Amino acid sequence: MSVSSPVDTNSKNLLPHDDHSCEKFFTPSSRYGINTLHTSSVVEQSEKVEDENYVWMKMQEEAKVDVIVEPILSSYYYVSILSQKTLETALANHLAVKLSSVSLPSTTLSDLFVRILESDKEIMYAMKNDLKAVNERDPACISHVHCFLNFKGFLACQAHRVAHNLWSNGRKILAVMIQNRVSEVFGVDIHPGAKIGSGILLDHATGIVVGETAVIGNDVSILHGVTLGGTGKAHGDRHPKIGDGVLIGAGTCILGNIKIGDGAKIGAGSVVIKEVPPRTTVVGNPAKLIGGKNNPIKLDKIPSHTMDHVAHISEFYDYVI
Repeated sequence: MSVSSPVDTNSKNLLPHDDHSCEKFFTPSSRYGINTLHTSSVVEQSEKVEDENYVWMKMQEEAKVDVIVEPILSSYYYVSILSQKTLETALANHLAVKLSSVSLPSTTLSDLFVRILESDKEIMYAMKNDLKAVNERDPACISHVHCFLNFKGFLACQAHRVAHNLWSNGRKILAVMIQNRVSEVFGVDIHPGAKIGSGILLDHATGIVVGETAVIGNDVSILHGVTLGGTGKAHGDRHPKIGDGVLIGAGTCILGNIKIGDGAKIGAGSVVIKEVPPRTTVVGNPAKLIGGKNNPIKLDKIPSHTMDHVAHISEFYDYVI
């Protein structure tokens, strides 16, 4: 992640050097008022796919190959993927099976989920971008269908999208119930009031906590054990606002109604209680800017895409373990 070389803004991972020029690279999203990163990102790439069913067709092809390789999984793949007519029904069924209980059967949940997914096209748009984001950024991801069936961070994010739809439409009791089941099953606790963009990677995901008034932009990557929380018992708007293209390392706590600027990177284990400027790196407890407050090092690549957790941070320390 060199910051001395000229920037090629045609590269999908690059950010413009001029602070003021960043503004033209971000435009409001239609639903959440969240910015969209206009640098050939995962979100933009999805718009170039002419066939809107490409992701679903790709998953079915991958499922057929997996069944040949592992025949023991044929029934599981048939019920989850191959027997489903659409991506909406497949996702509704899979989430319902995961989140069901003795007193809340999967058929009831599946009927609820499929109605929401078929009526809210923005959820499906975001889900497809999430799927691509995981496949592109996580080297442990074997395929789209592998992510869809097995990655709990991805599944927790999609369940949250359903819960947020319910919350936004006044069905708060049901939304909180789904939040509780997601927390129990996946170990991810996202309040249904939180607003989340698309192209999201929740890597490993265990222990992620997101508060009610938190906002997460597009193309964001978050590692396990991250808390986007408040600072106490205050009511109202009290949780962090995460910009586009941000990378948040494992075990990080970001507390209070503060802004993490677009393209910023938060080092693992940091405690952040002040705003972080765009395209900068902070690390530590309390978190400090790499390069200092007066002349912080500016990133020239989108950290959530590169997933580089140590660039510039390793040079910040003058000791070696």
